[in-house]
Amino acid sequence: MSDSDDDVPTLSAHTLAALQEFYSETRGGPDPSTSPSDQFTVGAVEEDWRMSQFWYSDETATQLAEEVVREAGEGGRIACVSAPSVYQKLKQNVVGGSDRVSAVVLEYDRRFAAYGDDFIFYDYNEPLSLPAGVAPQSFDVVLADPPYLSEECLSKVAQTIKHLSKGKVLLCTGAIMEKLAKELLDLKMCSFLPKHNRNLSNEFRCFVNYPSRLLSC
Repeated sequence: MSDSDDDVPTLSAHTLAALQEFYSETRGGPDPSTSPSDQFTVGAVEEDWRMSQFWYSDETATQLAEEVVREAGEGGRIACVSAPSVYQKLKQNVVGGSDRVSAVVLEYDRRFAAYGDDFIFYDYNEPLSLPAGVAPQSFDVVLADPPYLSEECLSKVAQTIKHLSKGKVLLCTGAIMEKLAKELLDLKMCSFLPKHNRNLSNEFRCFVNYPSRLLSC
């Protein structure tokens, strides 16, 4: 076998383009060729059931985005912990006031690194292993959606929430976690019923620790 560079096979431009498209589809991340608005569409990154990913319906993502914008206030900071659907809706600029707040998404799924500096890698198994630039109590609203319905998962995510939050917390999880949500974070169940693009077998609810419109929706 020759070591000469002249013997290295080359690919045509058409083949390279086809491979790039294939890898983009395989990764399931936002297509860089789409418009900025399209990249933030809920579902632009495909769900991966292996990571317990279930995206909100567009209506639910919108309502939750409206809620956190309202509660964060002018210049407020919002942390979306394992809740990329809400982060995406905030970045679409279709929710009134979303241009006057800032938001980050904390996710284990590195496909969301496509969102640049707004992406913070997050593993709930290491709840306080966050970048140095993420200061304690630096977010006006923390919205979290733990990936698993277990005491261990919620307990660890609760540590992250307490680290990040200035006070206001919006938790989205199964109704069966109501007692633990109260014990860990002093949260109250809302009347609002969040929905997903796929029907889940477990009843899903929202919980808050402040006077929210979602309490009586």
